[in-house]
Amino acid sequence: MKRYDAIKKIVETTSEDEYIISNIGFPSRELYGIKDRKRTFYMSGSMGMATPIGLGVALALQQQNNTTKVIVIDGDGSMLMNFGELVTVYAQNPENLIIALIDNEAYGSTGSQETYASRINLSNIAEAIGFKEVYHIDAKETTDDIDMTQYLDKKGPVFVHIKVNPGNSDAPIIDLTPSKIKNRFMKQIHE
Repeated sequence: MKRYDAIKKIVETTSEDEYIISNIGFPSRELYGIKDRKRTFYMSGSMGMATPIGLGVALALQQQNNTTKVIVIDGDGSMLMNFGELVTVYAQNPENLIIALIDNEAYGSTGSQETYASRINLSNIAEAIGFKEVYHIDAKETTDDIDMTQYLDKKGPVFVHIKVNPGNSDAPIIDLTPSKIKNRFMKQIHE
């Protein structure tokens, strides 16, 4: 199975209530093609920023006593680009944040060059940093074990490491401007 299949299963096992922040490039395009939602923020320009944006949203919601979960769909390439983000997430300790790290061992949006994720275990690193809720799913053959509902009641931050095969789908271009994406997402937060 590939990233597209994992994203599809994540979408199928979440409700319209959760906020979703998606990674730059093909992951955002794939998510948009699967199901566009007003509570989804498609990162379109900055590699390594999906998790920091998700952290900010989660903390802002917590300050408003809003326990709605924020699910970040991130990738191994982006995570490695901004690796300090895991330490910051741990230090801030948002109870409503779930990081679904889809690891295809490749920079999928820039030509599928190999990442170092083939040589390290990102789940072990999250545990070493101090994450209490760390899960590893091997989805190279099937996505049956991907079920986001089982993490919604967990006190976060939650780190779900999903291993998939490399490859991009024939995903559509997102026909929303970055300002439209931001404005409709912010409107959902303020409602």
